[in-house]
Amino acid sequence: MDAMENNLLSFGHGYSAQALSKLLLPMGWKITGTTRDSAKLDMLRNTGVTPVLWDSSDVESALTKATAVLISTSPDDAGDPVFLTYGADILKMAPRLNWFGYLSTSGVYGDFKGDWVDEDTPANPTTRRGQMRLLAEQQWNGIEDLPLHIFRLAGIYGPGRGPFAKLRAGTAQRVNKPGQVFSRIHVADIANILAASILSPNSKGIYNLCDDDPAPPQDVIGYAAELLGLALPPLVPFEEANLSPMARSFYAENKRIRNDRIKKDLGVSLKYPSYKQGLRQLLETE
Repeated sequence: MDAMENNLLSFGHGYSAQALSKLLLPMGWKITGTTRDSAKLDMLRNTGVTPVLWDSSDVESALTKATAVLISTSPDDAGDPVFLTYGADILKMAPRLNWFGYLSTSGVYGDFKGDWVDEDTPANPTTRRGQMRLLAEQQWNGIEDLPLHIFRLAGIYGPGRGPFAKLRAGTAQRVNKPGQVFSRIHVADIANILAASILSPNSKGIYNLCDDDPAPPQDVIGYAAELLGLALPPLVPFEEANLSPMARSFYAENKRIRNDRIKKDLGVSLKYPSYKQGLRQLLETE
């Protein structure tokens, strides 16, 4: 094996990791992606990634070659499943490792009633989802000499994940909870930020991944309707909105997220600094 060969092992190779792969593969990176679903093996293979099943010995083989590891897996109350399986021996199993990325959530900060937070704000999650992510962060942080980089993601949108389908189906609603704002980020910007970090590692770094424009959710839906030339969906009070338990939990916390560090430390310029540019791009490339 070429000593200079770059290998990424991507645990839970999903939406964001697939966007990253599109940047790294043309640079000559070899990428191995894990999945629990054997039906996804061919799909991953067709993207240029070497797919492996999560519980196979191929994962250990991939770790021995990995120069970078990315974790996108969902934690549970016990923490991160990759940590629970491989954490104790990760540095021995991956002797070539110089970058280790964990995709967390901005939900670890908790509720700030619309005020600003940055990476130095103490984590204080109020939702179970945020608490599980913080536990996973702490698990990986406890491994001395691990080249850990933590990425706290805001709401992700991009191709196949936007408001247009619901608007066209007539099921979209503008949920109004006074004062509520969300930060969000286009998946292409996630990929650019991860690539910038991988190419210039800074161990123990924590980065907020979000755009420059935290906004009320009803404004985003309204702008998307405007782009489609559709009538505005009804404005529905939060208490009366038809929301899944997961969606409702997002409204339990309210904050604006600063992203200065990705710009200063990683030299990143966002492709989509506002949802307005991001939604226009999605519509143009559908």
